Amino acid sequence: MSSSPIGPELFKFLRQLKRNNNREWFAENKQRYQQQVLDPAVELVRQIEPPLRRTAPMLIAVAKRHGGSIMRVYKDTRFSKDKTPYKTNVGISLRHQAAGDIHAPGAYVHLEPGGCFIGVGCWRPDRATLASIRAAIDEDPAVWKRARDQKRLHEHFEFAGDQLKTAPRNYPRDHPMIEDLRRIDYIAVAPISEEQIVAAGVAALIVDRIKAGKSLMRFLCDAIGVPY
Repeated sequence: MSSSPIGPELFKFLRQLKRNNNREWFAENKQRYQQQVLDPAVELVRQIEPPLRRTAPMLIAVAKRHGGSIMRVYKDTRFSKDKTPYKTNVGISLRHQAAGDIHAPGAYVHLEPGGCFIGVGCWRPDRATLASIRAAIDEDPAVWKRARDQKRLHEHFEFAGDQLKTAPRNYPRDHPMIEDLRRIDYIAVAPISEEQIVAAGVAALIVDRIKAGKSLMRFLCDAIGVPY
């Protein structure tokens, strides 16, 4: 069992960044960020890659500082009221191989003090992808229910995300699957503690959680015509 590359200092740094979210402080502490946050996160992705390839071969783990699975610490503040320049979490995106062409389902690991989780599914899919998912639910609700209600999924995950206040276009308000059709996000989230993140075997634990989300991922991939 591999030791965790993530130490308590990662969460300590993120807590400090939340209190000092400005360019001057980050510049003074950039070397700490690289040593205590970025490099350990890259090593975690490196540990995730072999078991992920066996469990979910269509998902990609790219262990690189830049341009890989680790999301940038710099925020895009152009359209946000919050102008603080840095994210106070570490996001690890394990994208589907088809994600360069379409909005394909994926997995996500979120490291944040007091709020770590693993997510699977489609977050904010584009219009065409969302329409395909809703059509698949409408056309074969029994298959969707088996995927949605699968026991292994619910041992660890809860459905999350936003939904419409009313029925989506082309679906009646009294549709028997209206609660699922109203979803904007088709995601499920599994909480994970800081203690689990810093413990040995965390990479295997993350991949096991992704494996538990297989029923949802398989349905979503089938709905948009990509393999899983």
